Amino acid sequence: MSEGVFADRLRREFETVGSHEELIAFSRDYCENAASEFDLSVAFSRVSWEVSTRAKRRAAAVKRPKVSETAVGDPIDWGERPTAAADGGAPTCTVSLSWRAFQSFDYGEWTATLRHELVHVEQFQRFGTTDHGPAFRRRAEALDAPVRVRHFATPAYLLTCTDCENVVARRYRDCKLVREFESYVSSCCGAALECDIPDETASDG
Repeated sequence: MSEGVFADRLRREFETVGSHEELIAFSRDYCENAASEFDLSVAFSRVSWEVSTRAKRRAAAVKRPKVSETAVGDPIDWGERPTAAADGGAPTCTVSLSWRAFQSFDYGEWTATLRHELVHVEQFQRFGTTDHGPAFRRRAEALDAPVRVRHFATPAYLLTCTDCENVVARRYRDCKLVREFESYVSSCCGAALECDIPDETASDG
């Protein structure tokens, strides 16, 4: 199957995803293809997949065991680590996909998000850790992936400065700042705050 035909098939599959299992299957297929296309060093046998229905802002994440004394740029010898897999290789990490983000993103943004997560997986398997530092930014740029994936949820509350009218805080749930916003001032102008509920999140009357 040619690369173009395969890409067209993936795009069609994306449009028909209707379950968590189908989202995982599509995302895994896309990532394996992208790893080959961009020459990523990722062992997919050491990657598990899940779909989250609870994530409200994060489109995807790589869950991994914490490994001490590691740094991006310093290759890790997994055989000398207690966190290594039984065969002495990298332990399994989990790519967690947000169902709500998938429903909000189009094909281009979702696949770019997957490439972002692939960089994290590659870094973890090679270095035992990952971050959004210079090495990540260079790798993400080579993959045409965002360094920061946008938050997909609309904030439930916007806190604005009454002087310059800039948004100074976004909150996705009720909290002390929301309940007691009149007790706070903005960091920009030292002025009172105003708390607004965006139209998209207002309940139907």
